[in-house]
Amino acid sequence: MIEKRTFYINGEWVAPLAAHDHNVIDPSTEEPCAVISLGAPADADRAVAAAKAALPAWRDTPPEQRIAYVERLLEVYKSRLDEMAAAISLEMGAPIDLATRSQAMAGVSHITNTLTAAKEFTWLHPLGDGTEGAMIAYEPIGVVGLITPWNWPMNQVTLKVAPALIAGCTMVLKPSEEAPLSSLLFAEIVHEAGLPAGVFNLVNGDGAGVGTTLSGHNDVEMISFTGSTRAGRAISRNAVDTLKRVALELGGKGANLVFADADDDAVARGVRGVFNNSGQSCNAPTRMLVERAAYPRALEVAQKTAAETKVGSPREHGAHIGPVINKSQYDKIQGLIETGIAEGARLLAGGPGLPEGVNRGYYVRPTIFADCTPDMTVMREEIFGPVLAIMPFDTEEEAVAIANDTEYGLTNYAQTQDPARLQRLARSLHAGMVELNGASRGAGAPFGGVKASGRAREGGRWGIEEFCEVKSIAGWAKPAAQ
Repeated sequence: MIEKRTFYINGEWVAPLAAHDHNVIDPSTEEPCAVISLGAPADADRAVAAAKAALPAWRDTPPEQRIAYVERLLEVYKSRLDEMAAAISLEMGAPIDLATRSQAMAGVSHITNTLTAAKEFTWLHPLGDGTEGAMIAYEPIGVVGLITPWNWPMNQVTLKVAPALIAGCTMVLKPSEEAPLSSLLFAEIVHEAGLPAGVFNLVNGDGAGVGTTLSGHNDVEMISFTGSTRAGRAISRNAVDTLKRVALELGGKGANLVFADADDDAVARGVRGVFNNSGQSCNAPTRMLVERAAYPRALEVAQKTAAETKVGSPREHGAHIGPVINKSQYDKIQGLIETGIAEGARLLAGGPGLPEGVNRGYYVRPTIFADCTPDMTVMREEIFGPVLAIMPFDTEEEAVAIANDTEYGLTNYAQTQDPARLQRLARSLHAGMVELNGASRGAGAPFGGVKASGRAREGGRWGIEEFCEVKSIAGWAKPAAQ
């Protein structure tokens, strides 16, 4: 049993003010694998006080020096990559190859992309409208609270911490209590990198305790939260009285429009995109809309792809999916699968219950529903498991209307070989991100959505700007002539 009961506050590992043990459950065995402490509001207050005390010196540290600290952080992170992958695999069930290749490596990518953007960032520049002495300055917003999820832990931690550091903010991180081990390791990495005491602080806790304290704290100028839409709404309400900035990355129900002229791998690629990370990705393409002429063949490919998707232990190497995070999530997914059947969707693959040969662990059968209609629950609710809903469409206009008929707006997808149609779809799909024909977003591209998916923008230059205030300066004096 791993014991990690301390918090990282003001450059030191400190005990909680009151004991409150919490078991971290290995989702592949349903047994405890570690014990941490859940912090109380007083623990969060301590961390905020440390961040507030460290703010003046860190804010006044030149950007080049802050960049150098983050470069050192990246070096240490890389040196402990295998440890990070092992921690993620244990705490949230990602198969070890996925944990290494995607989960842990996401931290390397995001820190690297943030550094690239930072070296090109102009912190002070002329307004540019010809007004003499008019300048624009980017300055740190102040102490920030960072609340991160369990599904892609280092992806989200690094997307927040690296730009906040470079912007000149000090911070308190509250990782998910479901998957805290990777963030505790990240705090060790921060310490080894030599960041000044109080700049980065970590307090474990739940949303009702530490999360609520941070989002309502008078000395916290901004909350950056990634998680469920329900929790995002609660955080926004709690933050109102302090008028802090609230940046939200929330849920999704991505539509994937597959036209008859799509490339041969389009359907299989879409299915794999849903099943990746056991379906626990907010930007997964969980609604597949297929042009009717291609619909029969698409169902054959989807069914075959599901049959080829293996479910296995996170400890084993190979291309398989692991369990979902916990019993609550497992039960929710099972209930939604049963609802899909009850509402008349045709079960094409998978279904309720554990996969064949599995008798423990929160494993879900890779599931596909066909012949869905837009009003079905499986087409409207974020399931957050390896479950795909497929339906046919007749016209481009119909497909776009169905895709946009959702409270969410994170990532939508389109597959067609028609360049004009691709451009129309890129503009008509209402989402923060649109990915066409399997193309990946560029390094440093902003990640974020619209509507109930939240409106934060993380990554690259936009990620740094999230943690800055924009100051307008009039009458900037020119240097005296020599």
